[in-house]
Amino acid sequence: MVTRFEDLDLTKQYSYADYLTWQFQERLELIKGYIFPMSAPARRHQQMLLNLTLSVGNYLRDSPCKVYFAPFDVRLPRRPTADNQKIATVLQPDLCVICDASKLDDKGCNGSPDLVVEILSPGNTRKEMKQKFDAYQEAGVREYWIFQPDDRNVFQYVLNDEGIYIGLHPLTDEDVLVSRVFPDFTVDLAAVFSD
Repeated sequence: MVTRFEDLDLTKQYSYADYLTWQFQERLELIKGYIFPMSAPARRHQQMLLNLTLSVGNYLRDSPCKVYFAPFDVRLPRRPTADNQKIATVLQPDLCVICDASKLDDKGCNGSPDLVVEILSPGNTRKEMKQKFDAYQEAGVREYWIFQPDDRNVFQYVLNDEGIYIGLHPLTDEDVLVSRVFPDFTVDLAAVFSD
């Protein structure tokens, strides 16, 4: 059991089994076994997350799909497995939607969500964002939205039949986002970006 974040070797690769033994307050994610510390989100980030969660939650109210927001562990094994030693990627997306209840357990989600939303923070590194993009694509997350609060824009990616993300036209706070996984679901981006 590790009780202090400082005792971890950030150059070493870890598994989800290791992750489960860590008993400290700091939040982090594992991407292909490497540790990425998470900073506390800013107030604006949290307001946007609340606005999005309310919108998605209202849409899914009578649906078998479930919406979850961070902190919520999403384990992305390369192949479906219950072996925690073989899982090297554990992310905490700001928001995710899971329609396959068999992927849910008391620890979070084991497998790819149908929709993942990330709201960028100043602490997000380019390396982290590229690796998250790759992890979500490799795991088969069907739709991925990246919100940039400072620029008030959104990038929307949809998985094609070959398992590659296709980027759609960037959107701004003057647009309405239309989900491709849930085509009758729209998001008024002005409402999401509003304080």
